[in-house]
Amino acid sequence: MGKPGPKSDINLFREGHKGFDPNQRFKGDKAYEGELSIKTPTKKPKKQELSLEQKEKNKELASERIFVEHLIRFVKIFRVASERFRLNPRKYEQVIMTICGLVRLRIEALVLPK
Repeated sequence: MGKPGPKSDINLFREGHKGFDPNQRFKGDKAYEGELSIKTPTKKPKKQELSLEQKEKNKELASERIFVEHLIRFVKIFRVASERFRLNPRKYEQVIMTICGLVRLRIEALVLPK
């Protein structure tokens, strides 16, 4: 969940992942480089090129993560997650969870009880 003020993705992850199983592994972008439990793409070294094997691994990781990137885009369409939240800060979690529910409904991932 978002927090007021600037904070890096990696620091938010480190604070929030304590509830997961220690053996749980995650996939992330280059912002999470250095975290042992997150598989990240290989960065291109300065003044060098990546090997063909590294490029293939990066493509494979990107193809696995594309679904998540599309979900982030859907959430950002509502502009709550991409702009400054101007309502009461205590309402942020309720608003963002409502938006996530709408996104789940939009992608037909919400299973309604009969």
